[in-house]
Amino acid sequence: MTSWITRATFPSGGPARGLLLVSPEGDAVAPLSAADRDAARALAAETLRAAGLGRADRVVVALNGDGDGPGPLVARAAADVAEAAAAVGPRGRMRLHTALERVRATTLVTTPTGAMDLLARLHLEFLIDPLDLELRHVLLVGEIPSPNTAAQLAAEFEASVRELYADPFVGVPIAQRAPSDAVLTPVRDGLLGLARPDKDALLEAPYDAGLAELVTTPTWHSTLGGTALRTGQAVRLAGGEQGVPAPAHTIGEHVLVRGRWLSLPKVAAALSRIDGVSRWELRITREGTLDAAALHVTFARDTLVKNPMWKSRIAQALYSLTPVSIEVVVEPEASEERRPPVVTDHRGHHLGRDRSELS
Repeated sequence: MTSWITRATFPSGGPARGLLLVSPEGDAVAPLSAADRDAARALAAETLRAAGLGRADRVVVALNGDGDGPGPLVARAAADVAEAAAAVGPRGRMRLHTALERVRATTLVTTPTGAMDLLARLHLEFLIDPLDLELRHVLLVGEIPSPNTAAQLAAEFEASVRELYADPFVGVPIAQRAPSDAVLTPVRDGLLGLARPDKDALLEAPYDAGLAELVTTPTWHSTLGGTALRTGQAVRLAGGEQGVPAPAHTIGEHVLVRGRWLSLPKVAAALSRIDGVSRWELRITREGTLDAAALHVTFARDTLVKNPMWKSRIAQALYSLTPVSIEVVVEPEASEERRPPVVTDHRGHHLGRDRSELS
């Protein structure tokens, strides 16, 4: 019988042995045996080949590598496919530019916002023509891109741009698509499916219209092979689709900010321990090239509004939870009325926390 798991119900890593992938927040621990590592690397290599990577390419992977970050895994897989590959992490854009030049890279693997931020800085700060990098491929992974991202990158770099879909629990790329493709193409059957947010059953194509959540079924994994992993990523189906579209939204108790999953219950728990907080709202924007998060806090007492120590306590509590930078904004008016937390995603990505209500 298939076990259905969300990020919030991911099994504890206590009994697990060997190499463990631990999410930055510590709420998801995925074991990787030696056989799992080989299988993951082979899957990633297949996906990269399907996305157009070849033996003549030289690859720079600018993705996180801490915890469950896919950077090193993708770089090792790229080295099996291409002439050379390096994992440099999401470093500053000038340092990334230097790495691209020193490696003589033909391929950049990064997040959609990371690629757009590099492009903007090449123009505005470094006064460098993007064509000088001579990139042939730009592979995007880990975030929901803004509209026209792929088209702009393709035009500016004169490169092939493709989107990779990586399993958000273990970071393994398992599917890819070109901007013109309506759906993702998994490299193997049975790895990726869809389910209604409130029903633990995979949908069968062609799909009916409505909201659906992407579900990974990691049959290649020694301990997760019998599970269906709800990714928290969702699509609105028009009806009649034969494949899985790329995610356009997120749902559930985690929100995706700058390629990282932020636990809303953990934010709520941390703030509940700080006396005087009557309500809070998490606002997420992407006004420029990168995501920005701000926590707007209302205090119950006027004496706390201008108290820098209370604001600092909140900032430190958030810092202890997540690597995502979250600005703390104290509302100027105090209010004793308590209200439920609110998430306002101005990007239009996060649809809500309760899967049953969304259905």
